[in-house]
Amino acid sequence: MARHNSRRKSGRRSPLAAAALIGIGLLITGGAYAGASAAMAATSDSSVAASTLTVEDGQKLFQANCATCHGLDLQGTDSGPSLYGVGELAVHFQVSTGRMPLQAQGPQALQKPVQFTEEQTAAMAAYVQSVAPGPTYPDEDVLDGNGDVANGAELFRINCAMCHNVAGAGGALTEGKFAPNLHSTSALNMYAAMVTGPQNMPVFNDMNLSDDEKRDVISALLYMQNTESPGGFELGSLGPVSEGLFIWIFGIGTLIALTVWITAKSN
Repeated sequence: MARHNSRRKSGRRSPLAAAALIGIGLLITGGAYAGASAAMAATSDSSVAASTLTVEDGQKLFQANCATCHGLDLQGTDSGPSLYGVGELAVHFQVSTGRMPLQAQGPQALQKPVQFTEEQTAAMAAYVQSVAPGPTYPDEDVLDGNGDVANGAELFRINCAMCHNVAGAGGALTEGKFAPNLHSTSALNMYAAMVTGPQNMPVFNDMNLSDDEKRDVISALLYMQNTESPGGFELGSLGPVSEGLFIWIFGIGTLIALTVWITAKSN
């Protein structure tokens, strides 16, 4: 009788061994991924901490970019006014909107692409505030947009609409100056403009508008920014000027074209 060979063939493995290998591979991969994620998070946290700028950094940025016009000690020069008393709020407004550094002398500073990051802007503002204190940032609830929208709209019409237009679309002033539109202005810069009075803007101190009333005005403007025009096309929100122009160009133009077509058809 022939003998059965009890030796297993070489290279043959148990199914349990394959499953174990797969499990070990998954554990190693998951551990490596978790370790890498933790390392990246730690690196990100350290980079954020390292990127926080100080007042000294703000001083260096100011001296490199602003001192030519405003003086090394903020005293002002023939090319730019003194910054004593303007405060960090005014610096934030001018720099965060791209108005400063000034591109060229003119009737007023124009908005242009912002040249500094938020941290750099905050550092320069903190430096100016440390040297010559002035208006500072408001409480967060002033900018939250949860004020009385109806009262804010009325206050805006009384105090601001003659320059900025009742819909905040801006308007022309004298000698090449203009009031900018407010359709993309941030709540903080709305407040800063009311408190610091940049360029042609009057200053609205607490005797003119309290912080609660400023909050209402900001809430009304934010509401207009976030609400579509109920009348359809806004046409620039410039009122009867753009509406009348639209009628003349398209309305009267359509009538003239129809008259010419009827005449040509009859002939």
